[in-house]
Amino acid sequence: MGQANYQQQVLGILGGGQLGRMLIQSAINYNLTVHIMDPDPEAPCKNLCRTFVQGDLKDYDTVYAFGKTCDVISIEIEHVNTAALYQLEQEGKKVFPQPRVIELIQDKRTQKQFYQDQGIPTAPFVLTENKADVARHLDFLPAVHKLGKEGYDGRGVQTIPDAGAIGRAFDAPGLLEKFVDFDKELAVIVARNEHGAVKTFPSVECAFHPVHNLVEFLFSPAEISPETDQKAQALALKVIEKLDMVGLLAVELFVTKSGEILVNEIAPRPHNSGHHTIEANFTSQFEQHLRAVMGMPLGDTGIRSGAAMVNLLGEAGYTGEALVEGLDEAIQEKGVYLHLYGKKLTKPFRKMGHVTVLEADTGRLREKAQRIKELIKIKA
Repeated sequence: MGQANYQQQVLGILGGGQLGRMLIQSAINYNLTVHIMDPDPEAPCKNLCRTFVQGDLKDYDTVYAFGKTCDVISIEIEHVNTAALYQLEQEGKKVFPQPRVIELIQDKRTQKQFYQDQGIPTAPFVLTENKADVARHLDFLPAVHKLGKEGYDGRGVQTIPDAGAIGRAFDAPGLLEKFVDFDKELAVIVARNEHGAVKTFPSVECAFHPVHNLVEFLFSPAEISPETDQKAQALALKVIEKLDMVGLLAVELFVTKSGEILVNEIAPRPHNSGHHTIEANFTSQFEQHLRAVMGMPLGDTGIRSGAAMVNLLGEAGYTGEALVEGLDEAIQEKGVYLHLYGKKLTKPFRKMGHVTVLEADTGRLREKAQRIKELIKIKA
């Protein structure tokens, strides 16, 4: 092995939210130089990166100019201008994940078509152009209607159980996906570097907010059989290899009542379902992302401890400068690790931080996670 040169390279990240913030926290350990671009002048990354550029992530000229100052370009959000990234790639910049992968994943319609074309198991679906089109598929209900583009953090997803709920459908290109009567929702994070080396993290189990479609809790390892875990990891490997992608990929999965595993959606970046890895695994998802895009050897993904992750969301009914209640009491507990995201303003259900809880005993872990969730409240 020759001398590593990644410390001489500038890493540019499009997006300066909490994922970028945690990427920088990992990058510091390797003396990596990180530049960030984000539309928010007070983005969580603003004061942590070497250079911060305020700019529109969807504007060609702005993204191109930012990319020219970097050696390697990556993302912490998919909604970016891919035309600029294609041009930068053509000019010799390393762009990971590759622009073609970002472009495919930006549209849930092409993402679904990709699964079908590559023989990757997923829920049955039909592509729809508008609300009237959805109404022509009443025989397909119950189903979930998803916007093709711009959906994020639960936005752009509507459950349509029957004909009476057709009014919820989006009047824009989307897809109607057969409702899956699943037993569990899992996520597997997988990384791949330029040399084709791949590593998966063990499966985790996600519990979603019933209304807002955001992860409330995450449990690691998932309470599934070793065979199901292996099948889930193998499916995540298949997805990243079929994409021929370099970087970190979060693969969200359904386990059906009959034990079938289906791919739901994917995200080509660090993901909410991997936050616990900072304390609970030998290598965190953020470090693994850096290793993958910077050409470093991938890290060991083994579990150090059973863990839960609790999302800290802004409380309903509160908008304004954030105040955190219950903090002192929570952090007195053994195995409780707090991560606040540097967001000054809270609003209902905004992701303001997370807590990782380490505990070997599964029953105690779930009880402790619930207690922490009830203890810490973010108000204004």
